[in-house]
Amino acid sequence: MHLLVGLGNPGKAYAQTRHNVGMWVIERAAARWSIRLSPRGTAQRGSGRLGGELIELAGLLDWMNVSGPPVKGLLRQFELTHHDLIVVHDDLDLEPGRLRIKVTGGHGGHNGIRSIIEALGTPQFVRIKVGIGRPAPSQDSADYVLEPVSNNEMTVFDPCLERAVDALECLIHRGPEVAMNQFNVREESRGGE
Repeated sequence: MHLLVGLGNPGKAYAQTRHNVGMWVIERAAARWSIRLSPRGTAQRGSGRLGGELIELAGLLDWMNVSGPPVKGLLRQFELTHHDLIVVHDDLDLEPGRLRIKVTGGHGGHNGIRSIIEALGTPQFVRIKVGIGRPAPSQDSADYVLEPVSNNEMTVFDPCLERAVDALECLIHRGPEVAMNQFNVREESRGGE
């Protein structure tokens, strides 16, 4: 079984902000895989199958900065380990529309990932990072990530969100190494594939 977690902040005020792209990916995955999400405990959750694999989708309903305890609780509930976890989150260091899959590493300043590492006691879990780009030099990063995405930006995000669901499928069926080789490339360099 795999636990797929999307990070974000709860409530309508934050639903369309850059910090919630992890939640958007989980919602897209649920729609594609015909899994119904509903509020249960600390997350919007849904169970289903992807091919022969059991999966649990979770969009956390707690604040980004305290993502760790709910993730740890879900792993415990399903008797899973950090090896069964895939976390989807926003990344300031990737330009909008870029994806990057990592199997381990630090938090890179991302408070949600920091909280998960602290709660689990290990950085050894798969992440799908969705690029949101950097703010203008005059803008604070915290304000930028909590700003709603414009209609113009959504034209860049839309195909990226679909690719992130493709990446989840690849991770589940073929593993991290194949997924990293396939998705950790610039879109324009994929033309010859």
